[in-house]
Amino acid sequence: MPDARLDTLVHAETPEGLQLALRPAGLAPRAYALLLDWIIRIIVFSVAAGFLARIGGIGMGVYLIFYFLLEWFYPVAFELTTSGATPGKRMLNLRVIMDNGLPITPGASLVRNLLRVADFMPLAFGFGIVSMLWRSDFKRLGDLAAGTLVVYRSRTPGPVRLPDVAPLQPVVDLANDAQAAVVSLAARASRLTAERVEELASLVPESVLPNGVNAAHSKSQRAFGLARWLVGHRPG
Repeated sequence: MPDARLDTLVHAETPEGLQLALRPAGLAPRAYALLLDWIIRIIVFSVAAGFLARIGGIGMGVYLIFYFLLEWFYPVAFELTTSGATPGKRMLNLRVIMDNGLPITPGASLVRNLLRVADFMPLAFGFGIVSMLWRSDFKRLGDLAAGTLVVYRSRTPGPVRLPDVAPLQPVVDLANDAQAAVVSLAARASRLTAERVEELASLVPESVLPNGVNAAHSKSQRAFGLARWLVGHRPG
């Protein structure tokens, strides 16, 4: 289906059986992150080179070792932190994870970063760019070999604010999915038009409401009152 081809969500299942929806990062944000990390490395390397130049002969040996470690293990060191991202990726709200949604492992981080050489060929990340543009999950060759994904970090949702109306206790027990639907409507009401809220609120059966409520409240107010009761609010 056309809409399925346009959807870049990747669904993964953890070993515990949890279903995750992951949104892979495309070429542009990853290129910007790479540029930011490159600038950071240049600054760090320049400062270190200026300091080591004062040491003399031994400084050249340390200089070469530092250059090797900075070039090859800079991404690995940061990807194995709790953020799972280099400073450049964090600035773009990206992180590196395993295919199954779990944090990246040391072995996978080493593989994906050592294979940057293959991605760089034949010139300026040619193979890597072709691979990313060819796949819906935007994996470069290193990601394919390591079983990793670069995804957008999920933002921690803020507290849900429900409309300030008096809680209404339902007179019959609601199924779990019905409770979730009512609370979801109340939580999303501020992002919907008043007409759409009323339309959705009309789906709440009047049989679940206390007597005398129907005429005194609009349909949306009834739904909001139920939602506040369901999440634990009580009158007074």
